[in-house]
Amino acid sequence: MATWAGTEVSALNPLRALWLTLAATFLLTLLLQLVPPGLLPGCAFFQDLIRYGKTKEGAPPRPAACRAFDVPKRYFSHFYIISVLWNGFLLWSLTHSLFMGAPFPNWLHGLLRILGTAQFRGGELALSAFLVLVFLWLHSLRRLFECFYVSVFSNAVIHVVQYCFGLVYYILVGLTVLSQVPMDGRNGVVIHCNHRIPFGDWFEYVSSPNYLAELMIYISMAVTFGFYNLTWWLVVTYVFFSQALSAFLSHKFYKSKFISYPKHRKAFLPFLF
Repeated sequence: MATWAGTEVSALNPLRALWLTLAATFLLTLLLQLVPPGLLPGCAFFQDLIRYGKTKEGAPPRPAACRAFDVPKRYFSHFYIISVLWNGFLLWSLTHSLFMGAPFPNWLHGLLRILGTAQFRGGELALSAFLVLVFLWLHSLRRLFECFYVSVFSNAVIHVVQYCFGLVYYILVGLTVLSQVPMDGRNGVVIHCNHRIPFGDWFEYVSSPNYLAELMIYISMAVTFGFYNLTWWLVVTYVFFSQALSAFLSHKFYKSKFISYPKHRKAFLPFLF
């Protein structure tokens, strides 16, 4: 176990370095948002870049140049279309490899080698990756259904950089899961688009239970990998800080919009943050 742990920590492959960089970037961004206003010079472009949807309303006035980079938030559905197709392909490839002995396509095999594949052997890890990929595909399919039939996007926007990142994100997540495999071998009626204070269930504890649930989904995937997969815990770390940032900005928006907003309610983690 000690030898394995040492190997895991020392092997900072490109994929781990990327997730570590993303986690550190969102941690730094979150810390900057926690600094009291006035202590640091404001940057309209930076604030425009990290906010999307309703949180842009609580940001400083947006320069006209920033609006040129707006993309409709309803384009979120594109992320999940890409994810369903791409991760469905990866799931199909892994299924054929595990149960029929078919090799991965050469280009996919080479890409996984470049990103950094699992550095240890074990058939149980391949099965874990298969289960995580199934969960990821089902999660993406559910989110795509919600985008089409549940979510109300109104005229909210996101930055084009966020849009591009979202397109790449689920491709990267799927590759991260696959890289852990050892290479050997309901309808509703929209009443209005105004924001209201939600109550009940998790909303009694946090402003954005959807972000908390997202984190729990990724933690459950880490558990499926057996707790000890460093690469996936780096993914979880990135998800933690990115969702914490989004939750914090949403929490600030709700507190600024509603004077009677519950004071006991936290942004992201019940009773803590």
